[in-house]
This record gives sequence, structure tokens and C-alpha cells, in this order.
Amino acid sequence: MSTRKLSDELQSFLHKGTVIPAHPLALQADRTLDEFRQRQLTRYYISAGAGGVAVGVHSTQFEIREPKINLYETVLRLAAEEVSAASLKRPFIKVAGICGPVEQALKEAAMAVKYGYEMGLLSMGGLKDLSEEAILERTRQVAAILPVFGFYLQPSVGGRIFSYDFWCAFADVPNVKAIKVAAFNRYQTLDVVRAVCASERRNDIALYTGNDDNIIADLISTYQFTINGKQVEKEFVGGLLGHWAVWTAKAVELLEEVKSCKSNNYEGLSKLLTKNIEVTDMNATIFDPAHAFHGCIPGIHEVLRRQGLLAGRWCLNEQEELSQGQMDEIDRVCQDYPHLVDDSFVSGFLSSQRKIELLMKN
Repeated sequence: MSTRKLSDELQSFLHKGTVIPAHPLALQADRTLDEFRQRQLTRYYISAGAGGVAVGVHSTQFEIREPKINLYETVLRLAAEEVSAASLKRPFIKVAGICGPVEQALKEAAMAVKYGYEMGLLSMGGLKDLSEEAILERTRQVAAILPVFGFYLQPSVGGRIFSYDFWCAFADVPNVKAIKVAAFNRYQTLDVVRAVCASERRNDIALYTGNDDNIIADLISTYQFTINGKQVEKEFVGGLLGHWAVWTAKAVELLEEVKSCKSNNYEGLSKLLTKNIEVTDMNATIFDPAHAFHGCIPGIHEVLRRQGLLAGRWCLNEQEELSQGQMDEIDRVCQDYPHLVDDSFVSGFLSSQRKIELLMKN
């Protein structure tokens, strides 16, 4: 299999920064796939102005890979079909979640290429028995198939801590085109950015925040380091986020607001920093850090259910439900921060979808 490369157009688009939601899994009450709403979610993200989707990732639920469920290929295919059907005149990046030991990762990378995915979000979770060098070799093998979107996942949800030297070597892997930092930790985030700055490939790698607890602060900050006697700067240009799987139209507005602030000598910075706290408050409600993130996926589902994008908040794992008090907290943040909620957009989107359905039936 020849190595898939990122086109110049998508490379430029990736580096300018965009909104990439982590795609949830739509289920029916019997916990089988709700294909209609799965497809509709993809259409929602496209309509909301997202610049891509990440499918087969944590928010899509890792259980899709279990043989008895076997939905990994299905969700990749459905999203790819909807993106194709949209006939977009703008860039859009399809990112496939890739995880597991080398054999599984290579199989999933090949599957991503089969369905036209431009990048693979390579998780390092669940590989605690592998050395850092073994994980780097796994990365090289996947990168030989398609462009890699690196992924620093926080330990509390299955990730592990990597050394600065690991990230230096990771950044040097050809065909690594982006890194999502979801360490939820300032020190570990710093390690990745400094390592990328130290690499000769620094200009080939786009940094995306996955730190849902610090979204705006990540996006608004400029990192600066002295590398071989020269000042090198790097920024997070966009986000690949579970948080952006909800209220996506507002996420798109938010990223544009950040870009405008940075290009206008940081005018409006104080307002954005205040909004950062509001976004973090909303994220705490959805992601449920008060209960070790137990309710993070049901939290995403509950918001989408309220908006009419999902029929329920069912997960493949029946034990995954909202934590005590989480429902009340969702009520609170939706009431307190209406400017960050895209209910009116979703209502209009669903209305247009119903009209399209009627036209097709007639």
C-alpha cells in the first residue's frame, strides 16, 4: 500500500486552524445503531461550519471495535458517505480514530484509507506494556499508510504520560502532520509544544488542542522557546474536541473570535479570557471531572438529546450514565451561558432536514 499524503490544500487548511468535533455514536433504545441520526449528526457538523470530523474516537465509544458489536467500519463509512453527499466547495478533513496494538492499528489505518479518510488520530491509550520506542515504531508504521494526527491522552481516561524525549522523536516521524494535546495538564502540554518547536519538522506539524478544560487559553496563547540560540514560536491553531461535539455552531464562532483577536493585536482579549472560564464551566458539566469523567459520553449525548439530534443518551456500555447531579448542572450552564448554546441553530437545521425529507418522499 502506497503512503497516503495530505494535499497542499488540506495541509494549508489544517495549519490555519479549524473546528473538528469528535463524532458521537447514535443509538436506539435497544443499543443498536441509529443510522438515521448517525448520518444526521455528520450533516449537523457540516452545516455548523466544522472543518472536519473525527470518527471512531473516544466519543464514538471504543466498544464499537468489539467483535460482537463490530461498528467501527460502519461508522467510518456512514460519515464518509455524508461528507461526499454534501459536495462541499470548501476543505473538510475526515479523521479516523486508530488505536490498539500494531496489528490492529495497521488494520484500522488501512480501513481509514479505504473510506477516503485524510488522517488517522493515533491513540496511545491501552498500550502500557509497550516501551516508548515500541510506540514510536508503531507510529512510524501507521504513518507509512496515512498522515498521522498524534494524540496525547490524559491518564485518567486510559492514556499515559510520555517523556519530552518521546515527543521530540515523535515530531521527527515523517507524515506526522498534527498533534492533539489532551493531557489536561499544563506541564505535559508544554512538553509537546517545546518538543515540536525543537524539531526541524516544526512547520509541518499543526497543534490542536484537546484540552477541553482550557480551550480558549490554549488557542489564544503563543508558546516561545529558545532553540539553538534562536527564538521559535508555536501556537494551537484549532481544536479536535469532544466538547465541540455539542454546541458546534458556537464553537465555530468562538474559533473565529479567537483568530480575529490575535490578528487585531489581541483586541478583546479580556473578554475572551472570561469566556474561557465559561467554556470550562460548561465542559466540567458535560465531561464530569467531579466523578472521574464517568459521565462524559452520556453528558455529550444528553445535550444532543435535548436538542433533538439524538433520541436518547444510551451508550453501548449500559453502566455509562449521567452521574448524580450532572443533569442539574447541564440545566444550570445552559441557563447561565445562553450565548454559548446553539439551540436556535439546531432547531433551524432540523427544520430544514424535515423539509428535505418531505421533498424526497414526494
